[in-house]
Amino acid sequence: MTDILLGKGELPVHLLARYGNRHGLVAGATGTGKTISLLVLAEGFSRIGVPVFIADVKGDVAGLALAGTANEKIQQRVAQLGLTDYQTEASPVVFWDLYGKLGHPVRTTVSEIGPTLLSRMLELNDTQTGVLEIVFKLADDQGLLLLDLDDLRSLLGFVAEHHKEVSKEYGLVSGQSVAAIQRSLLTLEREGAESFFGEPALELMDLMRTDLSGHGVISVLAADQLILKPRLYSSFLLWLLSELFENLPEVGDLEKPKLVFVFDEAHLLFDDAPDSLRQRIEQVVRLIRSKGVGVYFCSQFPDDVPSEILGQLGNRVQHALRAFTPRDQKAVRTAAETFVPNPKLDVAVVISQLGVGEALVSTLQDKGVPMPVERALICPPRARIGAITPEERAAVRSRSPVGAKYDAPVNRESAHEILAQRAAAEAPPSSAPEPQASRPGGAGRAAAGAAAAGAAAAGTLGGMLWGTGRRQGMVEAMAKQAARTVGSGVGRQILRGVLGGILGGARRR
Repeated sequence: MTDILLGKGELPVHLLARYGNRHGLVAGATGTGKTISLLVLAEGFSRIGVPVFIADVKGDVAGLALAGTANEKIQQRVAQLGLTDYQTEASPVVFWDLYGKLGHPVRTTVSEIGPTLLSRMLELNDTQTGVLEIVFKLADDQGLLLLDLDDLRSLLGFVAEHHKEVSKEYGLVSGQSVAAIQRSLLTLEREGAESFFGEPALELMDLMRTDLSGHGVISVLAADQLILKPRLYSSFLLWLLSELFENLPEVGDLEKPKLVFVFDEAHLLFDDAPDSLRQRIEQVVRLIRSKGVGVYFCSQFPDDVPSEILGQLGNRVQHALRAFTPRDQKAVRTAAETFVPNPKLDVAVVISQLGVGEALVSTLQDKGVPMPVERALICPPRARIGAITPEERAAVRSRSPVGAKYDAPVNRESAHEILAQRAAAEAPPSSAPEPQASRPGGAGRAAAGAAAAGAAAAGTLGGMLWGTGRRQGMVEAMAKQAARTVGSGVGRQILRGVLGGILGGARRR
């Protein structure tokens, strides 16, 4: 089986596996059946051996891990659709959670997420974002990995203390901007994001697993709490998407995707995003198809997704929209205009008449040509519809193949510890010398001492960063540590991709 049955109207509606990487959209008003369509998509891809990553915003996607119950309503839908091979069954699922409570912890390092997305998480203004770019540039130039928030906080403290010297080398850095970034870090930490930064960091191949039966493993991210921090939620998913884009090889068109990535509440990705970030998102979505990854957006309105990206979504499932307000009426027109016309359907009228579990569907068919829009009853999922109990979740987690790898945090020596050691080594002796002015000729010696101190201060940053002939500098020490951390494949300088993440796949050892 190389296709996925989504539903049936006058004719069955299939999503062809070979066009699964051409992206898609599931849209519709609240309560019209979007989640059911997402479950059917995830199960269908899993059954043909395609791993899926999906965010569980309301807690009802977790039911994929357990077999459903064929109640009267489902049996009626099965009979309506004429499904002869329908049976309830669970899908292979791995639970993840940024906070580590409802799934395995998802972690990355500060260096890997990069300044662009971190600035968005911290809600920095343009000036503060520029300063953060300089901080990362200082670290990247020397191949220094910032593993957790303590590392970033320590480097920010160093930059604040030596902002004049850093400004001469990299551009203007003000103490006020650094202080603002530090305050934003405290806010982010208070919201629970501290657990996201650290090690062991997520390895992409653990999202691209199949089980022993050849079914694709569905990675379910618990997002019911994460969604309350919209920028953190959207920035995390965007980081994950950019990691796939930067690190997966080009494969062209395959018989089926290597991974399907479902982005629920897609409007959060684009809300308040500057034009420069939107352009980068568009570039990633446009090009990631050639890496074998299909991206499926889910939102209430189709125009929640910018038109530049909407035009790239070849597979569409549009549930009911209610045209009560001018905003709703505009969304109805947008939806109607983006489908291939079907002379038997007036899309602008039908879209407001759809019942729960009905949708207007159009998918790419032979030679990538979109089919005329079809009004279809959506298939029932095979897994449970709804939430699962904590005991059931714990049982699924206990069988996970990656629990031993990610559940226990690792805290290796990194920038925070090295900066602390260096500061201790540079600290002056505690005993105070006799005041120069009280000695014979003290005024002259005091002036000479002041001049010498001024000269020394000018070279403080150079000495601390690059070292002296007798002692290695902080950067040399940190660079050696970074080399031990990331192995020999990175080299002296860290290179970053389109969304600021580190280029290259072999970054850890």
